[in-house]
Amino acid sequence: MERRDFIRGAAALALPLSLNGYTAKALGLSPMMESLGEISTATDRILVIVQLSGGNDGINTVIPLDQYSTYMALRANIAIPQDKVLKLNAATGLHPAMTGMKSLYDSGRLVVVQGVTYPSPNQSHFRGTDIWMSGSGFNQYVNTGWAARYLDSQFPNYPVGYPNASMPDPLAIQISAVPSLLLRETQGPLGINLSNPDDFYNLVSGIKAGNTDPLPNNAAGKQIAYIRQIQEQSQQYAKGIKAAADKAKNMATYPARGQNTLADQLAIVARLIAGGLKTRVYVVSMGGFDTHANQVNAADKTQGAHATLLGRLSDAITVFQNDLKLLNVDKRVLGMTFSEFGRRVASNGASGTDHGTAAPQFVFGSLVQPGIIGANSSLTDLTSGNLKMVNDFRDVYGSILKQWFQVNTKEYSNVFSRDMISLPIIQGSATTDVATPSAPSVTGLDVSVRNYPNPCSTATTIEYNLPNAGNVSLRVFDMEGRQVAATQEQFQSAGTYNIPISVENFTDGAYVYRLQTERGVLSGKMLVAR
Repeated sequence: MERRDFIRGAAALALPLSLNGYTAKALGLSPMMESLGEISTATDRILVIVQLSGGNDGINTVIPLDQYSTYMALRANIAIPQDKVLKLNAATGLHPAMTGMKSLYDSGRLVVVQGVTYPSPNQSHFRGTDIWMSGSGFNQYVNTGWAARYLDSQFPNYPVGYPNASMPDPLAIQISAVPSLLLRETQGPLGINLSNPDDFYNLVSGIKAGNTDPLPNNAAGKQIAYIRQIQEQSQQYAKGIKAAADKAKNMATYPARGQNTLADQLAIVARLIAGGLKTRVYVVSMGGFDTHANQVNAADKTQGAHATLLGRLSDAITVFQNDLKLLNVDKRVLGMTFSEFGRRVASNGASGTDHGTAAPQFVFGSLVQPGIIGANSSLTDLTSGNLKMVNDFRDVYGSILKQWFQVNTKEYSNVFSRDMISLPIIQGSATTDVATPSAPSVTGLDVSVRNYPNPCSTATTIEYNLPNAGNVSLRVFDMEGRQVAATQEQFQSAGTYNIPISVENFTDGAYVYRLQTERGVLSGKMLVAR
């Protein structure tokens, strides 16, 4: 068996390798992309991806207070009482179990991206997950992950020649028994898997696993010897992981191990980052979000299965962020949640929700541009009882690649075969056009913003309301983040404003408009089509 053939087959067969007490999957071989001959990007920035498996009910996670009567009418048996909602602004609030993430929002470390999905969304768990992990459209079948394609553009020909002096550590680490599509390239996964937190602590404690039994002198024995050779190469990563873990200890107080599985995983991630591991992408997950029945307690709708999940999510992310800050690595780390779909607008008769479409995404970190991106999804303007798209999930991914990892246009095009709308996620990004504050304290806008008609051909009107007087900036950007119009840069009194925008000189395509006051920022999308 040739080495290249072995690595190609290993991904398909999911052969486990023993790395000093934890299971890692065989690393995949990815050929050098012909269009990229440059060295990997010099960055110490890290992305932590949090998967919420099962399809999270976004409407009970980020609650549309501006449509509360409609919300109550559509899901009276699971609706959160209005006075219990953790208010972000006049229009929007969080589930009462998410006190930690409310504190992150108030301290400027959380972005809420509204109504995230894609055109013609799929409501199958398996197909929906594949689409979100591959970064593809509903009618595209892609067998590589968007994060893997990014890593492949930065570290071509991996794992040949790795580990090396410039990249001694795994490109990605996923805490899961099997590698997901998210980190899979053409010939295998671009990273390693820690089966579970217990295996990590076995590694740190020096508990080893391995097999040194003598091999038969035949073809099978030679193949097993080769597998052990690859295993030995992987041991180098195990040593680096253990060395990083030995250098740092968690500073924040996490829940007792086993009480919050997401917190258990994030505690490991924080420790490895603080210990100096150069791994660029981490993937963690929590399940249980397929809440078809008994989503809430009948006697107290703020409690129940969904509340427990959201509380653990909020607690885990909050302690992780606080830990990173105490470890003085918080400005290097960005986190993002995703789930394969949201839930239907109307609840069902079993006090639950069925598979739906759009849902909010959370992006968290010390260098985010805090606030809410997009208005609440309409609860009345629906498609077959489901929410319409406000933001495309690939625009979230693409904005992170460009603003956080600073990928260039060529690198971006090798990850996504589509143009993007740049969303204001990272401080100082092209779409935000603001300097990085040392201590952001934005609490969000008490405003709504929309444009009509949309799509438009010659002109559109951007409508917004201001509850308080203040300085206002309204700008329009193209998909590359270039400003194409600035219509308001002035002090305005409280009230509703309708600002006409001529698009006669705009090329056909998508644009994003950004409204900023002294309290925060909101964005919306408009399409120019002729």
